[in-house]
Amino acid sequence: MDNEEQNGRAQKFRHWLYEIVFEADTTAGKVFDIVLLVLIGLSVIAVILESVVSIQARFGPQLRAAEWGFTILFSIEYLIRLISVKRPWRYATSFYGIVDLLAVIPTYLSLIFTNAQALIVIRALRLLRVFRVLKIVRYLDEITALMVAIRATRVKISVFLLTVLTLALIMGTVMYVIEGDEYGFSSIPRGLYWAVVTITTVGYGDIAPQTVLGQAVAALAMVLGYSLIIIPTGIFAGELLKKAHKEPSARVCPGCSLGGHDEDAVFCKHCGLPLSNSP
Repeated sequence: MDNEEQNGRAQKFRHWLYEIVFEADTTAGKVFDIVLLVLIGLSVIAVILESVVSIQARFGPQLRAAEWGFTILFSIEYLIRLISVKRPWRYATSFYGIVDLLAVIPTYLSLIFTNAQALIVIRALRLLRVFRVLKIVRYLDEITALMVAIRATRVKISVFLLTVLTLALIMGTVMYVIEGDEYGFSSIPRGLYWAVVTITTVGYGDIAPQTVLGQAVAALAMVLGYSLIIIPTGIFAGELLKKAHKEPSARVCPGCSLGGHDEDAVFCKHCGLPLSNSP
């Protein structure tokens, strides 16, 4: 009986933690998330200020201490999130779980690698939680729609990118043969670099064809580049049109921490676990 009572208390405590750190619909959860967002913003500002030489010379030790203070707090918060969910591994491998982990790693890496703490700006990604905290369901829905569209089009986009890289390799090799080292095309990788820059319409201008035949190939690459831009846009836009929008709630799954569920959802659409406060 004592074991059952202890297990019951542990479950209640874990559920209480979960409501605070994951549920934005509760008062405690909203306060927690708002405080978290403020701390994230301050930590990012501290890193930015430390990169300024004059500020670092004057306030370097204070900013460094602040970074460690924020990192310790975020490390504790990450552990609490792992403890409060039913399936810690699912949370750890989710988008927010990975971002939360990446938010604390750079400071520890700075003990080994110089300036690694600058990567703390990754914490800015955690500000995406503002959409859930403020219950801006329209924007949360749009984010969910974009993620679904990205997953649905990843194969088509991958095939498209492979095709573009193949064309760039062919054009870069042709330019290497036509122009040669005399005009800056000293190797096939150099020619490939020029082809990618040209096809993507970036055009740095550091190397350019000088022969008539080379300029003709360059003109073809430019026209091809403009033509290729519309293909991934069309694929992605077409996938977005397939999604029927529904108003999501601010609830997140206790198992995988996925958000953006419909208001009347009872189970998670990703892992199937029951949602907290289900209607």
